[in-house]
Amino acid sequence: MKTFDKLTFKQLLSTTIREKDDSYIVSEIFNRFLTIQELLDVTEEELLSIKGIGKVKAQQIIAALKLARLNPSTAEERFTIRSPQDAYDYLKDMQYLNREEFVCLGLNTKNEIIFRETIFTGSLNASIVHPRETFLPLIKRCCASAIVAHNHPSGQPQPSREDIEVTKRLAEVGKIVGIEVLDHLIIGAEKYISLKEKGYL
Repeated sequence: MKTFDKLTFKQLLSTTIREKDDSYIVSEIFNRFLTIQELLDVTEEELLSIKGIGKVKAQQIIAALKLARLNPSTAEERFTIRSPQDAYDYLKDMQYLNREEFVCLGLNTKNEIIFRETIFTGSLNASIVHPRETFLPLIKRCCASAIVAHNHPSGQPQPSREDIEVTKRLAEVGKIVGIEVLDHLIIGAEKYISLKEKGYL
C-alpha cells in the first residue's frame, strides 16, 4: 500500500477545508504539528488556537483525520524507550542547543513516544517549571507515562539542586494524576545523566 505521507495529508486537509496547499491555515497546521502522528493526535482545542479556524472548520479537520487514521499506512513506526540510553538517543540533538530547553516526551502503555514538546526555554528553576504546563499535554493525549529532559549548554550534565527539586516535584504530581515520570535526563556534550539512575526518581 502506498505510504500516506505528509504531502498526501496536506492535499487531504486542503480539500476538506477548501483552502490552498500554501494557505496560512494549512501552513500553520503543518508548522505546529511536525509529524503525521502529531497530526493524527491533534485536538479540536489545538486547532481552534490557530487564527482562521473556527469550530466548524476544526470539526471538518478532525473528521478528515479520523478517516485518514483508518488507513493502516498512516501509522508511523513509533520510537520505543526501553532504557535511559534510548531516551538519550532520541533527544541527543538537544546537546547542540545554545539555550537551555525543557522537553517532555509523552509515552503510551508500550513505552512508545506519542509526542515530544518543548515546555519552556530558559534556565531551569523550580518556580518556573510548573507541573501544569508539563502535564497538560500529557493529560490531553492520554499518556501513560512521561520522560522529561533538559540540556546544559555548558556541555556538563551534572545535576544542580534545582534540577533535583524539579524532578521530585514533577514525580509527586505524576503520582497524583496517574502519569508516572519515568526519568529526567540532563543532556550535555555527547553525554547525559539519568536522574532515575542516580536515585532521584
